[in-house]
Formats: sequence, C-alpha cells, structure tokens
Amino acid sequence: MTSLRKLGSSDLEVFPLSLGGNVFGWTADEAQSFAVLDAYAAAGGNFVDTADVYSAWAPGNKGGESETIIGNWVKARGNRSDVVIATKVGQHPDHQGLTADTIKAAADASLRRLGSDYIDLYYTHFDRPEIPVEEIIGALDDLVKAGKVRAIGASNISAERLQESLEFSDREGLARYAALQPHYNLVSRDTYEGELRDVASRAGLAAVPYYALASGFLTGKYRPGATVDSARAEGAGKHLETERGRRVLAALDEVAQARGAQLATVALAWLAARPTVVAPIASARTVEQLPALLAVRDLALTDEELKLLTEASA
Repeated sequence: MTSLRKLGSSDLEVFPLSLGGNVFGWTADEAQSFAVLDAYAAAGGNFVDTADVYSAWAPGNKGGESETIIGNWVKARGNRSDVVIATKVGQHPDHQGLTADTIKAAADASLRRLGSDYIDLYYTHFDRPEIPVEEIIGALDDLVKAGKVRAIGASNISAERLQESLEFSDREGLARYAALQPHYNLVSRDTYEGELRDVASRAGLAAVPYYALASGFLTGKYRPGATVDSARAEGAGKHLETERGRRVLAALDEVAQARGAQLATVALAWLAARPTVVAPIASARTVEQLPALLAVRDLALTDEELKLLTEASA
C-alpha cells in the first residue's frame, strides 16, 4: 500500500512519519540504529531526518555521528535511491552559522559522512538573522544547481524571515524553501500556529514538525510518581506540571482507549491532521518503540476526536 505524500513544491514523496535520527550515535549505537532503520524501511518508511550536529552534545562525540551511521546503513543496504535523507546546516562545531562559505563547506562534509553525492532535503537548522537572506538562499541555490541538494527547507525561523526568503527566491528565480521544520506538538502549539503557519500555508510549504511527541511526554509513559529511564526525561516530565499537559494526557487516554491505539499514535495522528503538516518527526531508540509511531499511517481520527484533543491542548 502506498501512503507517500508530496513534500510541498518539491518532487520528493515521503512516508507520513519521518524517522528522527537524533538518537543514532547517541542513545542508540550503530547496531541498534541499523535495526531501527531496517524495521522502518520494511514498513514502507523512506524519510529519515538528521543534522550535521547530531550528536555533538554526547561525551566523546564531535558531531556527524548520526549522518555517518545513516550513510553506513544506506551503503550496506544499497538503498540510497529509496531513502529521502534530510539533514541540516548551521550548528556543527566546525561549521557554525549560515554564511555562504559555511553552508557549502558543511554540505560537503555532510555528503562525505552520508557517503552520497546528494542530499534530498537540506534545512537551515537555526536562522541567523544577522546574515542577509540573499546570502543564505544564494548559497543553497548554488548547491541545488550543483546537484548536491534536491530541495531546501528551513527550521527555527521567524515568519518575517521566512516570508523575506520566499520573496527573494521568487523575485530572483532561485531555489525556494519547500519544507519547514517547526517545533510543534499537542503541548507546544504557540510557536507554529499563527503567523508562521500562515506564511507556510500561503506558500505551499510542507511542515515536518520536530519534538512531535514532546521528548516522549506524549507517549504517556510520564505519569505522576513514575520514573522513566531516558536521556530526555527531565524535559518531558515538565509537562506533567502544567494544567495543559495533564488535560492533554487525559484526552489522549480517552481517544487511545476508544480506538485501541497507543497514545503516541494518537498524538502523531492529531499532528498529521493539522493544516500544512505532511510528516511529523519521531525517533525510536529500539525496534520495540517503532510500531506505535508507524501506526500513524493507518489511524485517521474523527472530527470529534480531533476536536477533543485540540480543545484539551488549547
């Protein structure tokens, strides 16, 4: 069964769940990462998200570990043309920022680690407002013209800068953002909903939200009195302290029970049904965590269920 979705104005077609690569080389070693990637691909998944900085924060790492593992995996499986690889530029310790030179050098470094001659989707990781959009878009356009990048996207950018970038691309006939990666989930709606989403919607951009499960909070494993063994437990647990977090968990419990689904699946299905969203990003450290994520492909929530969740998370 084909369930691929078109990614904005690009010619990329992607699975409705993007597999987050932030755990590869951090909480999942290469063997575990290969197992997760194999299981994701076996289920029809084709959209893997990483960044050049993953996972420089882990002791002993330099950044690029995730890209290297993904590169090793596609080489071992001989499936490069079947996988849509998204990576990001701007945060690697050796390639900080978004000057034209940095973008081009970072892209070449990512290509080496990925063992590929092209990147399917290349995002600016965090916008740098001090750098003119003309310089950023110009460098990205050069990469597209050189065949090193198929489509471009932006993450962590303001509505104003996104609009300015799109207008420049259109005016000059240069590569244009096709995707936007915002921080967006049931307990974090304020950054994206509003002006930023309006710009994305008008421009036909595909939203690919990160932290789709709020660092694991929306899986339901964080409950009052529960101890969770996770590198992200502190960040996820803080949602329990908010009225909104508790309301959302109660609504997720209700829908999940009625549908015989996991909480994570329901949370992702709500996100997948939001305007502009094409594929939420979620990561799995183990193969056992994958089925609940992959099930988003087959769970269409009713209008009533969507309303219940939307109101609980308001």
